[in-house]
Amino acid sequence: MLFADRADAGRRLARSLSDLRGTDVVVLALPRGGVPVASEVARELRAPLDVIVVRKLGVPFQPEYGFGAIGEDGARVIDDRVVRQARLTRQEIFSVEARERVRLDRLLSQLRGGRRPVPLAGRTALVVDDGIATGATARAACMVARARGALRVIVAVPVGAAAAVESLRRDADEVTCLHVASAFCAVGAWYGNFSQVTDAEVAALLGPGRISAGPDDVTPDPAEVTIDAGGVRLPGTLVIPPQATGLVIFAHGSGHCRRSPRNQFVAAGLNRAGFGTLLVDLLTTREEFSRASVFNAALLSGRLTAVTRWLRGQPDIGAIPVGYLGIDTGAAAALVSVTGTPRMPVTAIVSLGGRPDLVSGRLAVVRTPTLLIAGGADKEVLDLNQRALPRLKCESRLAVVPGATHLFEEPGALGQVTDLASGWFARHFALASAIAPAA
Repeated sequence: MLFADRADAGRRLARSLSDLRGTDVVVLALPRGGVPVASEVARELRAPLDVIVVRKLGVPFQPEYGFGAIGEDGARVIDDRVVRQARLTRQEIFSVEARERVRLDRLLSQLRGGRRPVPLAGRTALVVDDGIATGATARAACMVARARGALRVIVAVPVGAAAAVESLRRDADEVTCLHVASAFCAVGAWYGNFSQVTDAEVAALLGPGRISAGPDDVTPDPAEVTIDAGGVRLPGTLVIPPQATGLVIFAHGSGHCRRSPRNQFVAAGLNRAGFGTLLVDLLTTREEFSRASVFNAALLSGRLTAVTRWLRGQPDIGAIPVGYLGIDTGAAAALVSVTGTPRMPVTAIVSLGGRPDLVSGRLAVVRTPTLLIAGGADKEVLDLNQRALPRLKCESRLAVVPGATHLFEEPGALGQVTDLASGWFARHFALASAIAPAA
């Protein structure tokens, strides 16, 4: 026995993490056993406390062999290597995910009681459990925390099996374990009291006043909207911070723009910078699996134009400057939209890993200031953007994120993207607001 109970373990663990006090850290408990431990850590660090509920996606004929994980807010991580090795079909993946999503939602409903999760975008996620035996759940939690936009992921536990702790160092930026045991039979063996954590205990520890986004998070709740675009109803998520100085519409050549962790990360950063965001799915579920639809710039731009008109018609928007953030083929849609007839009144465009080459004939007539962002290791897309830049006759620039691949998954890459986009929009929104009274 090392620890009297989970609270004792949490207090000791908190002392080893004191360097995190005062930083932008969110303490995430793995339920249920991790909640009493994490509660003590959060109290000591004076950090927001939340739960991170994950479900491993297991290969159907070998459930312990995970091919991915899911979490709330649509977070989803798939290991393509395992999918190929197991020769999983799209239907098999869908069936496993659907089953685990039901279980995830049921557990979330019990633990969270309708409360919103603490935002992780751009922050340090501190994943806490009462111990690590195999590390499978903690590994899934790391993946989901990153998918939800965490800039840094730390795993902290009172005790763990040596092999599991070592393997987790490949998934987390840092692992803190007070007692690493080479001979390990069960987590409970290291506790004097390891009784089951009840729902009542969890509710008390995670009740009102304990789950908090922190004093600096003033972004309002997102509003789920539905937009009619030529007979097609498109779902979207709209966030407008108080005194917003601009609003950015995300255009993505995918049916799941609003659920993309990458897009949510950037949107959260733009919200903190004082900009509203509208993440909208430009394609239906059926269309997103059609290459012809994904690469149809005319189809995407037509719907983006309809979305922009809808937004302009909302009474709370008024004359606020609007920008486009085009991702992948959505960048082509944004460029077509601002050169169409009639042209959309858009203040600035940011293309993220975009495909301006798909509309090369339109580039010379673009008059909207355009920032192209590409990853330094995304050679093909970087080359396409380098070739497109001289064709743009408007104010334009190409920004390269060193070492980043197409999805900007590398540590710190999305943070750089968010800073670049925020700076571009801030400058051009300010210019638009300055000349608006004279218009």
